[in-house]
Amino acid sequence: MSHDPSSTDPSRTDSPGGDAAAARSDTTRSHVSGTDAARVAARALTADAARTAAARRLRPAATLPGLQRLTRLAAQLLGTSSAQLSLLTDIDAVSAGVGPEAGRAGEEGSLEQALCAITAAGGVPMAIADTHADARVAHLAPVASGAVGSYLGVPLTSTGGQVVGAVCVGGPSARSWSEGDVALLQQVAEAATAELELAALSGEHAADRALLALTIEAAQLGTFELDLATGVLVMNERLLQLSAVEPATFGGSPEEVYAHLHPEDRAATIAAVQQVSAEGGLYTAEYRIVQADGTHRWIAARGATLPGPDGAPARLLGAAYDITAVREGAARIEQIMDSMAVAYLAVDAEWTITYANTEVERIAAASREELIGRSFWGAFPATVGTVFEERYRHAVATGQTVTFDAFYPEPLNVWVEVRAVPEDVGPGSAGPGGAAPGRGLGLYFLDITARKNAQQAAEAAQWVAEEAQVAAEEAQVAAEQAQVAAEEARRVAERERRATGAANARLRLLAEVSRELSSTVDAEAAVAHLARLVVPALGDWCVITLVDDEAPASTPATARAARESDLRRGLRDVGWWHHDEGLRELVREYADQRLAQLTDQSFLWTSLRQSAPLTVPDATRAVSAVLTPGGRARQLLTRLAPGFAAVFPLRARGRSVGVLTVFTAAGRGALSAQEMSTAAEVADRAGLALDAARSYRQQRALAEALQRSLLSAPPEPDHGQIVVRYTPAAEAAQVGGDWYDAFIQPDGATVLVIGDVVGHDVQAAAAMSQVRTVLRTIGALGNDSPARILTDTDRALANLQVDTTATAVVARLEQSLDERSRGVTRLRWSNAGHPPPMVINPDGSVLPLLGVSADLLLGVAPELARRTSEVVLDRGSTAILYTDGLVERRDQPLAEGLEVLQAVLEELAADDADLDALVDRLLARMLPARPEDDVAVIAVRLHRQDHPRPPEAGPQRVPPHVPDEPHLPAG
Repeated sequence: MSHDPSSTDPSRTDSPGGDAAAARSDTTRSHVSGTDAARVAARALTADAARTAAARRLRPAATLPGLQRLTRLAAQLLGTSSAQLSLLTDIDAVSAGVGPEAGRAGEEGSLEQALCAITAAGGVPMAIADTHADARVAHLAPVASGAVGSYLGVPLTSTGGQVVGAVCVGGPSARSWSEGDVALLQQVAEAATAELELAALSGEHAADRALLALTIEAAQLGTFELDLATGVLVMNERLLQLSAVEPATFGGSPEEVYAHLHPEDRAATIAAVQQVSAEGGLYTAEYRIVQADGTHRWIAARGATLPGPDGAPARLLGAAYDITAVREGAARIEQIMDSMAVAYLAVDAEWTITYANTEVERIAAASREELIGRSFWGAFPATVGTVFEERYRHAVATGQTVTFDAFYPEPLNVWVEVRAVPEDVGPGSAGPGGAAPGRGLGLYFLDITARKNAQQAAEAAQWVAEEAQVAAEEAQVAAEQAQVAAEEARRVAERERRATGAANARLRLLAEVSRELSSTVDAEAAVAHLARLVVPALGDWCVITLVDDEAPASTPATARAARESDLRRGLRDVGWWHHDEGLRELVREYADQRLAQLTDQSFLWTSLRQSAPLTVPDATRAVSAVLTPGGRARQLLTRLAPGFAAVFPLRARGRSVGVLTVFTAAGRGALSAQEMSTAAEVADRAGLALDAARSYRQQRALAEALQRSLLSAPPEPDHGQIVVRYTPAAEAAQVGGDWYDAFIQPDGATVLVIGDVVGHDVQAAAAMSQVRTVLRTIGALGNDSPARILTDTDRALANLQVDTTATAVVARLEQSLDERSRGVTRLRWSNAGHPPPMVINPDGSVLPLLGVSADLLLGVAPELARRTSEVVLDRGSTAILYTDGLVERRDQPLAEGLEVLQAVLEELAADDADLDALVDRLLARMLPARPEDDVAVIAVRLHRQDHPRPPEAGPQRVPPHVPDEPHLPAG
C-alpha cells in the first residue's frame, strides 16, 4: 500500500486457496528470499512483453471516477482504512487509491518495492495477516514504514487473459482475512477490469469516429440534407463551393442551386430529386455546375431518403463530389473509397460483387481480386439463412435503406454495423429470390467487435457495481458531487487534449527524423541536419557530435584509459542550431571551441563512457565548471545561458557513434519524461543510421580489397604498354568473378586474358581465382595458341572438378621478323562466350573483334575443340578487352551497349590521349554513378619499334628468360 504499493510472496500459506496455494508457498519459500521474491516478481512481469503491452493499453491517461468509486467501495466493504488499484508495466502505476496508506492516481513507483507486483506475478489472490512477521516482505518500504501491517490483494486480469495489475486493501494493523473477503475483492477487481476495458475501448472508438470525419474532410466530400416537408436545404461548406453558391447569401432553397445547373442537366436533375422525394429510396445524379467564368465542373450526387413517423419520405441525405477528373478516369473514386475507414462493397442486380474497398479486404481477410466477380452468397456463405440475407433482400425488394448490427461467425468472427443501401445498377433479373430489376446493393460495414465486447463487459461490470453498491447501501448522489465530477471531467479532457497534442507532435518529429535519415546515403550529413528538427521541438538549441569510425567511443574498462586521447581526437561537432536566429552564430562558435576546452569531467565524456543519457540541471553553472577556465567556450556559454541540458549518446550495436546535447533556456525548464524519451529515440535512430553507413563503407572497402588482391600487375613488354583497371560494383560486399591477366610466353609472345566467372559473391571470387590460376599456369608454360590455352584450361577444370562456368577471351600478340620490319603485329584470339574485344586503329576507327563466332563458355563442354581468329594490327593500334559490366545494363541490351562502346571509343580516339587517360575516360563515360556490376578492363597499345619506348609507357618489365627484341634502325 502507500505511495509505493507492495505485496509478498504470491503463495503464502495463510492465503485462501487450499492445498495448491500452500504447495506453491512451500516451493517459493524454499527458493526465494524476501528481497529476491520482489525482484523475481518484477523481472517476471517486465519480461512478459505481451502482458506489459496489455497493461499499457489499459492504463488511463487520467483519473477515472469509476475506479475511484470501486476502490472506495472495496475499503468500505472490507472494513480497511485504505484500498488501491495499480496497473503494472515496467513500473507500479497507481490508477486509483483511497485512504492514508494508499497511493494516489497518477503516482508511479518501483516494481521491486511493490507488494502488488508479487500478487500479479503469482496470478492468484494473496492475503497476509501480519506483514511485519513475514521476513520476505518486512524489508519493503510500505511495510518497514509501518503503513502496511496487513494486506489482501487480487490480480487484475484483462479480457485477453493477461495479468495487468492488482487491487489491494489493507491497513497499519494486523488482521486476518476470510475467503468471503477474497471473493468480495475479486468481484471489485472484475468490475475494475471492465471499467478499464470500457475506457480504453471508448477512446479507440472515438478515434475511429474522428478518423471517419477526417476521411470525409480529406476526400473533400460535400454533404447535404433536404427537409422534404419544409424544403429547407442544408449543405456543408464544400458543397456550397462545388455548387458555385456564396455561403453568405445562401438562403437554404434548392432553387438557388438549380440556378447554377447547366441548362442541359437542369430538368433531369430536378426530376430525380422530385421522384425520390415522392417515392423514397435512392437518389443519384450527375450534373454540371456553371462557374462564374463560364466554365463548368461535373458533380456526382448520391443520397437516400429517411422515413418519417408515418413511413413517408421525410429527409433526403447525401453526399456530392467533384467528378470532373473522374469523367476522364475512375482513379479518383477508387482513391476516395479506399481511404474510407468504413468498408464498402457493392453487388449488382444478380448479386455479383462489383466493388470492394481496402477495408472490405481487411474485414473479409480476402483480396478484392478474390471477391470481385464472385457471387456474394458464395463469397460470404455464412450470410445465407441469417439476418444478413433477410435484411439485404428486404432492402433490394423495398428500395429502402436498412441499418442493423449483426455477428458474422467463423472464419471472420466479427461484429459489424451494416448499412445496406439499394442502388440502381441497370437491367437485372427478376427471378425468384433474385434482386429487383435494375437494383443492386451498396453495403457499408463498420467493425464494431471491440465496441460490442466493451458493451457486454460494461453491462456485466455495471451489474456487479450496482449489486455491490446496494450491499454497501451507498447512495451518494449529491449536486455538489456532480459538480465536482463535471469539473474533474473537464480537467481530464484538457489533460487528454494536451497529451494527444504532445503525442502527435512526438510522432511528427520522429517521422521527420526517419525521413531525413532515409532520404540520403550520406548518413553523417543527415544526422548533422537533425539539429534543425530537434529545435525547437525538444529544446531551444542543440549540438550534435560524432565519433570517427577509427575512434571507438565505448571501450572495455581495462582499455579505456589508454584510449581516452584517441577518443577525444575522434570527436567532432557536425551540427548545431538555435531557435533564435540572432544566437545561431554564438552556437556555431561555441561548437567550434568547446571540444578542445572540455575537461575530463565533462558530461559529454561521462555520457560516452557510461553509454547512457545524462541530465544537467542549472546547466550554465554545471557545464561552465567542466570547461577550461578563461576559455572562449565558457564565455560563449555564459552568453547563451542555458538553464537545463540533456546529453544522449547515439548508440548502435553496443557502441556509441556520437552524442546529441539538447539545451533549454531558463524559462523553459527541464525536459519532460516524454521529451526525454523522444530525444533518446531520435538519438537511437541517428546512431543506427550512422552505424549502417559505417558498415556499408567497411563492407564495400573489404569487398574491393578482396577482389583486387586476386589480381596482379601486368608485364610491360618492349614497345607494348599494358594498362589494367578494376572497378567494383556499388553494392557492398558484392565481390564478383571479373578478372584480367597478362603474361609473356617463353617465345616472347604477350598473352592478354579477360574473363568473368558466373556469380557475384565470395564463392564467385574464389572460383575466379581457381580458373585464373589454371589458365595462367597452362598459358605461361608453353607457346600455345589462344584456342589451345582455353581448351586445356576447360579440360583441367573438369579434371579438377571445379564446378563453375565462365566467359573468357585469350589474345596473343605475335610478330615475325618480317612483320617487325614492316611495323605490324598479329593479334590471335579465341573467345569463350565473352563480349568481343575492341581495336582502335591508328586512324581513329574502331574495329570490334567478332571473329567467326564466340565458342561455348568454359565449364560447359570441355571435350569440344575451340577456334582461333586473327587480325593484323599496325603499330599505334590499341586493343581493349573488358567484362560485360562495361556494356550491359538492366535497361539496356548487350547489342546496344556494344554500339555505345564503339561510339565512345571513336570519340576518345580523336583526343589522342595516352593509354592511362584513355581507359580512365572510357570508364567515366560508360559507367553509372553506382555501377550494378564489377568491371575489369585490360588495354594494350603497340608503340613504334623504330623509336625509343615512350616515357608514358613506363619502364620495360618482362621475365628474365625472354630474349631481347631485334634492333630496328630508327625510322
